Amino acid sequence: MTDAAIELSDVRFRYEDMDMRFDLTVGPGDFLAIIGPSGSGKTTLLNLIAGFEPPLSGSIRLGGLDVTALPPSMRPVTMVFQEHNLFAHLDVKTNVGLGISPALKLTAADRERIATALNRVGLTGFERRLPGQLSGGERQRVAIARALVRDKPVLLLDEPFAALGPALRREMLDLVREIHREKAMTVLVVSHQPDDARYAASRTAFVHQGRILTVKQTEALFATTDIPELTKYLVV
Repeated sequence: MTDAAIELSDVRFRYEDMDMRFDLTVGPGDFLAIIGPSGSGKTTLLNLIAGFEPPLSGSIRLGGLDVTALPPSMRPVTMVFQEHNLFAHLDVKTNVGLGISPALKLTAADRERIATALNRVGLTGFERRLPGQLSGGERQRVAIARALVRDKPVLLLDEPFAALGPALRREMLDLVREIHREKAMTVLVVSHQPDDARYAASRTAFVHQGRILTVKQTEALFATTDIPELTKYLVV
């Protein structure tokens, strides 16, 4: 057994003409940002952890349990996507309720959990609204509320705030940081904005051409000068 929340050992995957290989250890309760050029494998890394992509070889352990062959539904993971994956014909409270029961068989206690989660993300009073009646930031708050009711120890966020302006993106990062502290979740967030990593993450990983070239405390990573690929990425 391991005390790591997430452990990838020699995990290999091929996408088109890119051979990827990931080794990564993330401690329980860590907040890790993942940065790197477009197409470098950041989203694939999250998909492998969540179970949406099967590795060609290697092992993936979550909380000490080998989940390499387990489907996404059996992994202790919640993933929030850039497109938030809300159902347009369902109202806010129903979209959140799907995080508890895909069949929407909800108890009174479940409905209380939904109300609590919506209050936590500042959406009390929005229960009956449809996603099309919400702003981009509000839709992402719904997605985060759904992650809260799932109550899994690992939270993966794939460019969740990319479509938001700088001020609103900071507001959403503040919300994730608060939830991270309150719930002691292990959080991994992919971002194309290095400033997001500086602002929110205690550690940062740099991915390049299907490899994790370095994982360091965030400030130490941004001060690194001996990895040419990282230097070029940060300058550009």
